[in-house]
Amino acid sequence: MADTQLMTIPGQVDPVPVARDITPRADGRVDLIGLPKKDIAGLFEAAGLDKKQAKLRAKQVFHWLYHRGVTDFEAMTDIAKTMRPWLAERFVIGRPDIVEAQHSTDGTRKWLLRTADGHDFEMVFIPDADRGTLCVSSQVGCTLNCRFCHTGTMRLVRNLTPGEIVGQVMLARDALGEWPKGRMDELGDESESSYTADGRLLTNIVMMGMGEPLYNFDNVRDALQLVMDGDGLALSKRRITLSTSGVVPAMERCGEEIGVNLAVSLHAVTKEIRDEIVPINKKYGIEELLQACADYPGASNARRITFEYVMLKDKNDSDEHARELVRLIKHYKLPAKVNLIPFNPWPGAAYECSTPERIKRFSDIVFEGGISAPVRTPRGRDIDAACGQLKTAAEKKSRAQLDREAAEAATS
Repeated sequence: MADTQLMTIPGQVDPVPVARDITPRADGRVDLIGLPKKDIAGLFEAAGLDKKQAKLRAKQVFHWLYHRGVTDFEAMTDIAKTMRPWLAERFVIGRPDIVEAQHSTDGTRKWLLRTADGHDFEMVFIPDADRGTLCVSSQVGCTLNCRFCHTGTMRLVRNLTPGEIVGQVMLARDALGEWPKGRMDELGDESESSYTADGRLLTNIVMMGMGEPLYNFDNVRDALQLVMDGDGLALSKRRITLSTSGVVPAMERCGEEIGVNLAVSLHAVTKEIRDEIVPINKKYGIEELLQACADYPGASNARRITFEYVMLKDKNDSDEHARELVRLIKHYKLPAKVNLIPFNPWPGAAYECSTPERIKRFSDIVFEGGISAPVRTPRGRDIDAACGQLKTAAEKKSRAQLDREAAEAATS
């Protein structure tokens, strides 16, 4: 069982954005996943290597961790055999534990993951004909309490660390077999012709899993910098989208320090309705949010801001709401597109999904206003992997049952 306490949450509107420490490893070793080269070099120097050697070893280890995806120091063939046990005694190459993996009939894959200190969270991979998108979590639980979102009904336990965030991307590459293949000679440099990457199924990342990324800003930033590092996972910032429910003070920092695409969970065009379904609106209202979007660094017609809009029957789906959405986007001169999301029902939800006819009519009005408004096809509904459904399966199955299933899978 986890031995950390739940984070203190003062209220729905202003959740605590401060990360709490995770439980230290019992063996005292330090997990290198989530650390940049300079931090790895610092650890090696503190452990006894001279500065020059620490820098060299950090460069080698960084390459093996983030470019080659190895999980064992013994696999680092260009590091002397006598050095590898020294590394293994002091450091560890972590990954979140996979508790359960599910496959949807539409090809969507969902993983229930567990941190080293025993907390559960989820990630989802969504394959399409021309791309593969990994939906990454930033927190264990969520504080935003958006009324239509199943994930939002969870308590916030703690922020995920940079290693636990980037570890999701690495686990997906493990599962998809997308690390470069080949070997490196112990005494030689790597030859680009000596290995190939077996396709690229994982092409895009969206920070749209459990939690509010901008309430875990530093850890999300540090993780995504590793994902974007040309010597690491090397995924372009143009292929990464961060979604926020409207944490206005952190939006400019996001554009400046991370520089990825921005998505905003809007879901309503009036104060009354957004106050109800997205409570953070009581702190940062629609006008303030849209002005922050207008000021977002790097936003342009080539890099449009995406507005997420869940379709709730008789709540936010009228013709008047569609026209007001168009008016607001044009008033703030936003380079934008709108993703219309059919509501994914869950037990106890207070809302119903708009009818297909109503959704189409809403979409047509927005399109006629000159703004792209595609209707997102729900994915992974049969495994509770669709938008707003990420509420950990650990609440549906006992910890003992999940452990039994994992043990059976390992021996089968």
